[in-house]
Amino acid sequence: MEVKPRLLLHVCCAPCAVYIAPELEKDYQVCLFFYNPNINIPEEYDKRKEEVEKTFASLGIEVITGEYNWEEWEESVRGLENQPEGGKRCEVCFNMRLMQTALTAGERGYDLFGTVLTVTPRKNARLINSIGEKISKETGVPYLVSDFKKKDGFKKSAEISRQLNLYRQNYCGCTFGKNNREIKQNS
Repeated sequence: MEVKPRLLLHVCCAPCAVYIAPELEKDYQVCLFFYNPNINIPEEYDKRKEEVEKTFASLGIEVITGEYNWEEWEESVRGLENQPEGGKRCEVCFNMRLMQTALTAGERGYDLFGTVLTVTPRKNARLINSIGEKISKETGVPYLVSDFKKKDGFKKSAEISRQLNLYRQNYCGCTFGKNNREIKQNS
């Protein structure tokens, strides 16, 4: 019997992972890693975490949760509050979340790590992958390069999310990104 490589996959929310994780299960033993200190509203954080746990328990995919430390995240992006979504603040945030995913993967003996962040058209897959590859070199844990929005990945995730009636938010979780988006929409 073939043993599949063990993949620790960073997940931000259930809708972003609902198509990707089962697809990756074809080639990997997938465990989801919910690590999102960028979400500063506790109710929003809990809602996303619970939706991930409920959704993937029903699919038989394990979920582990990283430490929630919004204050550390806030300190890491200090001075970048007014950056547009996709700017330097997001780069710092991606780095923080992917580094913790890689470290957790290494500590727990996973073969590689990755993220579902590349499924959304609002995120720069090239940037996310370059950060993942840099972290891979620093930690020695291989990174799964991806652009999950390709081949209708985002569309399929959205369709499955609607079918399952999943909670679907319209921002990354970062108050600064949400506020900047609201300002842009109102102008």
